[in-house]
Amino acid sequence: MIQLEPTVVILLVGSTVAASCALVGTFLVLRKMALLGDAISHAVLPGIVIAFLISGDRSTLPMVLGAAALGVLTVFLVEMGTRTKRLREDASIGVVFPALFAIGVILIAKYAGQIDLDLDCVLYGEIAYTPWDVLFFDGQNLGPKALWINVTILFLDLVFVLLVYKELKITTFDPELSAALGISPVLVHYALMSMLSVTVVGAFESVGAILVVAMLVVPPATAYLLTDQLSRMLLLSVVFGVGSALGGYYFARWLDASIAGAMATVAGLLFATVFLASPRHGLVAKLLRHRRLSLGMSEQLLLLHLDRETESSTLDTVRRRFSWRESYLGRIVRRLQGRGWIAVSDDGGVRLTADGSAAIERTGQDSLRHVVS
Repeated sequence: MIQLEPTVVILLVGSTVAASCALVGTFLVLRKMALLGDAISHAVLPGIVIAFLISGDRSTLPMVLGAAALGVLTVFLVEMGTRTKRLREDASIGVVFPALFAIGVILIAKYAGQIDLDLDCVLYGEIAYTPWDVLFFDGQNLGPKALWINVTILFLDLVFVLLVYKELKITTFDPELSAALGISPVLVHYALMSMLSVTVVGAFESVGAILVVAMLVVPPATAYLLTDQLSRMLLLSVVFGVGSALGGYYFARWLDASIAGAMATVAGLLFATVFLASPRHGLVAKLLRHRRLSLGMSEQLLLLHLDRETESSTLDTVRRRFSWRESYLGRIVRRLQGRGWIAVSDDGGVRLTADGSAAIERTGQDSLRHVVS
């Protein structure tokens, strides 16, 4: 096998983890179940430990199977708590995953404390060590084990999404319709949770739970702010995830800090940037729309005020009438003057022009009067 540079291995592992997490995380965000990803990432711990105790080694397949089983069990227990109608979903999650996580910690302390299986191993991970943890087969060095594992999981996630894309889409947006069409929302839900469990445990040892949780939620949430199309959201989620992995590595080298932590930080910075600058759902865009709406309403109020006044008005009386700041009133007056709807005399008097009266008629005088009253 071609020997890869350690930097290339780290970048490939981080990118494959980010891409696989983004694929399943997109549906978690759309289903408003982002917290469930965090819950499963901790609740699978007893499944990993039990699989280790049964198999007697740290081979990947038993641990993935054990984690997947506990992931499904977590979802089942959460839904059972929710169906009682006594607990909301967030409260049910808050009850289930600490209990399962605590069981896993007790099992480690009791039966695996003297073995190479601890919290650092199964939860925190260190992506910087992945180039030297290699996989041997028939005496041959096949390369970094984490890369093989996460490429395989990415392939499985991609195949899963492509095969059941229609079912995932309809059960996510309209589960009642899917049931009417003969598509079981419960079956699709548990299949998605199983893939989530496999994805999470596959990335545990190489990158740790913190980065996994970040990549499950943050890139899809970032993509959600930019598009309303599922296919485009999936693509953008993968792009943001991979971009966070690549940018986070070089950010960590610059800071001489944790690589996984830097990747999660870059993902958060990307989300903050999009949250502020998204053309449709960003905070700046919403503020600008609110500002334009406010100015438009103020212009209409001023036009109607001038239309209803029998005596001449001045800028000072208008400012006191509506409690506007002088700078704000000046901006409204300049906008209306530019359209030729009002005229202002040298002594501060302001009157409605013929074009202004026509503008009132076009927008509907009755609706404007309703706004003023």
